[in-house]
Amino acid sequence: MKRTALVVGASGIGGNYTARALLEQGWTVYGLARRPDTRMPGLLPVAADLLDPGGLAKALAEVAPTHVFITTWMRQETEAENIRVNAAMVRNLLDALSGKGTVRHVALVTGLKHYLGPFEAYAASGTLPDTPLRESQPRLPIENFYYAQEDEVYAAAARDRFSWTVHRPHTVIGMAVGNAMNLGTTLAVYATICKETGRPFQFPGSGAQWNGLSDVTDARMLARQLVWAADTDAARNEAFNIVNGDLFRWSWLWGRIADWFGVQSAGFSGSIQPLEAAMASDPPLWRDLAARHGVVEPDLDRLASPWHTDLDLGRPIEVMTDMAKSRKLGFSAYQATDESFFDLFAQLRAARLIP
Repeated sequence: MKRTALVVGASGIGGNYTARALLEQGWTVYGLARRPDTRMPGLLPVAADLLDPGGLAKALAEVAPTHVFITTWMRQETEAENIRVNAAMVRNLLDALSGKGTVRHVALVTGLKHYLGPFEAYAASGTLPDTPLRESQPRLPIENFYYAQEDEVYAAAARDRFSWTVHRPHTVIGMAVGNAMNLGTTLAVYATICKETGRPFQFPGSGAQWNGLSDVTDARMLARQLVWAADTDAARNEAFNIVNGDLFRWSWLWGRIADWFGVQSAGFSGSIQPLEAAMASDPPLWRDLAARHGVVEPDLDRLASPWHTDLDLGRPIEVMTDMAKSRKLGFSAYQATDESFFDLFAQLRAARLIP
């Protein structure tokens, strides 16, 4: 049966890699974004605003997907606004597709805040979650926009009788510009600035993160799991963690990243050293650096998201994820984490996003 994918958020990290993986397997792929990528060979761009139901319906009038991959969200000032806006985005999308009768499966990408709580309220439930994080752990007793997104998918699935999966990556490592959560590129930009200025490459996070075990999610791994779940009957109506499959300590990886860029590594200093503060005055420096080195993106804020990197690396506990659930069902992909970072850095350099 012909399979047609609608990748929502195709210009972001997860959506971009998912669209590429689907195209490689012969799917017809539409990529929806406010400013869709028109450069990816084979991708059919759809320009739409998920918060504009009328415009969204018009943009999707000729699109009849069998599978929908939701990989986007919009950050708001408060969690209440995160819930209102991001739930509406999912609801508007699925309402616009409801009358077509073609959707067989919807995949929603969320993340580990499902277990840890929203940005401003990590561990706000009063207890830190047990690690490794498992899909069987219940929702926290606090408001969380991921829960609101899930509930919109569940309600639409019951109404329109499609299957669903939820995918929960840790920090996603991959190349995209203008992404709100982009630790890998943020570290590449920070290391580049350190090399340019002679600053030490200072670890910005907590002692728990420096010394504890962690994992991340290569965007290619996320894409592989999304495609796998779309083709696996046993995966239907389940939530899955998705990480690379290895574990590391930042105390091991930090020096390897510093070596790649040829900068002086400085580890945990005994207290958190926020990257957002360290890079606050760097936009003019980056603009000058871009002009001198032929970097194609002079706007530092479109490449780096130090606020999010601070949240990830400042956690008071080590954070790692259990992958047993999808492994038991046959998902066997693996990615070495240091190579995830090095591959990204090489891609950024080849694309002239770093010198």
